[in-house]
Amino acid sequence: QVQLVESGGGLVQPGGSLRLSCEASGFSSDYYVIGWFRQAPGKEREGVSCISSSDGNTYYTDSVKGRFTISSDNAKNTVYLQMNSLKPEDTAVYYCATSLGGSSYCEEFLPLDYWGQGTQVTVSS
Repeated sequence: QVQLVESGGGLVQPGGSLRLSCEASGFSSDYYVIGWFRQAPGKEREGVSCISSSDGNTYYTDSVKGRFTISSDNAKNTVYLQMNSLKPEDTAVYYCATSLGGSSYCEEFLPLDYWGQGTQVTVSS
């Protein structure tokens, strides 16, 4: 089965940085997308960033553009989310997710097929 395991969350002060990791297993394809989503208490889940293997394109929600960077390490079957200049409003549980498919899944931030357990990110002084 496809399994996704997130790590790297924690407590950080405003302006600080964290790097989240999503390690995938049971998955072998060159045609997939992996996205990061987050959910804060009392709010809907929102798409944060996404990367498409078919064309290498990356996508970001407006609130994180210029601060977050998504990348992949194929040898480690891992996708990263580098988060810089963190703000209190970034506080949420962050999930990675994946589906087989092309970049349209990323463009629309569609709900994906396989999800990790989530990792808590708290930005507070």
